[in-house]
Amino acid sequence: MKLLEEKIRSEGRALSETVLKVDGFINHQVDPVLMSEIGKTLASYYKDKGITKVFTIESSGIAPAVYTAMELGVPMVILKKQTSKILTGDVFQTNITSFTKGTSYELTLSQNYIQPDDVVLVIDDFLANGEAATGATRLVEMGGARIAGIAILIEKAFQRGRKRLEDNGYEVRSLARVSKLGRGLIEFTEADL
Repeated sequence: MKLLEEKIRSEGRALSETVLKVDGFINHQVDPVLMSEIGKTLASYYKDKGITKVFTIESSGIAPAVYTAMELGVPMVILKKQTSKILTGDVFQTNITSFTKGTSYELTLSQNYIQPDDVVLVIDDFLANGEAATGATRLVEMGGARIAGIAILIEKAFQRGRKRLEDNGYEVRSLARVSKLGRGLIEFTEADL
């Protein structure tokens, strides 16, 4: 997606060979025009896949997921990183280790928001080693639902996440694929959408 690549080039900052800072438009301050275009692009690709729900992990995936769900006319479900006093009853949980933060957490899904006949699109902001997306797929499968695909805003194509997900049988589509990072350097390879 050229619009996302242009935004990354103009406002993103490579802090190292593995860290790309996009907090000015994706994960701290959100650009709603960009998110709307992302939603339209993803919905256009997935419109004939029978999607019944869009899932994402809090919090950076919420904006693109809600715009995509709105375009598809389906609910959006947020997978929680932290347990909550109001998230009671039957839940599915799996442990995730964050590449960026180097911490682990229990990813949680209330069983109320997934049914065996659901067809789920998983959306995540970044794909590095694939740990978060793999955790999301585990929760969907615990609920007996089917995964139509995994949509990624920014893939670090030089890391193993895509291969890991594809080796597990998932279709991965990335809007921007970064091939190389370095202090002040951001290079792209061809994106899927």
